Amino acid sequence: MTTPLTDEESRNLAAYRRFHAAVISHDQDLIGATIDDLVAPDAVIATPFQTDADAPETFKRLWAMLFQAFPDLDIRIDEVIAKDDKLVIRDVVTGTNLGDYQGRPPTGRRVSYEEIFVIRFVDGRIAQTWGVVDVLAQLRQLGVIAA
Repeated sequence: MTTPLTDEESRNLAAYRRFHAAVISHDQDLIGATIDDLVAPDAVIATPFQTDADAPETFKRLWAMLFQAFPDLDIRIDEVIAKDDKLVIRDVVTGTNLGDYQGRPPTGRRVSYEEIFVIRFVDGRIAQTWGVVDVLAQLRQLGVIAA
């Protein structure tokens, strides 16, 4: 039996869907504007990608880096769970490495790896993220480490 979403859960789910739609559009201006709208400046980002910038700028740098390295990047959402102020997202990322990635030249190889993110919202904006990215699978598929 599925419990109906609360207003808060529905609002957070709509915000995430807007974020996801912007990202898969590959439109850097739209991605940046959406990040500015949806990510709190003081959000805490606990993912493998870290910078000394505030949260919105960190997200912008992350997506710019990913799209430079994987111009055909796609993210397929497999599952979303909404509970109170949090969403849990399980997705699969695919793309072809056609640009420099983390200091390495392009390999031309296609990657497909899984991620799980927990996102906490405050007043409809992203306030905190925790990410588990299968970096090992990604690096193996790129040929950086042996299978």
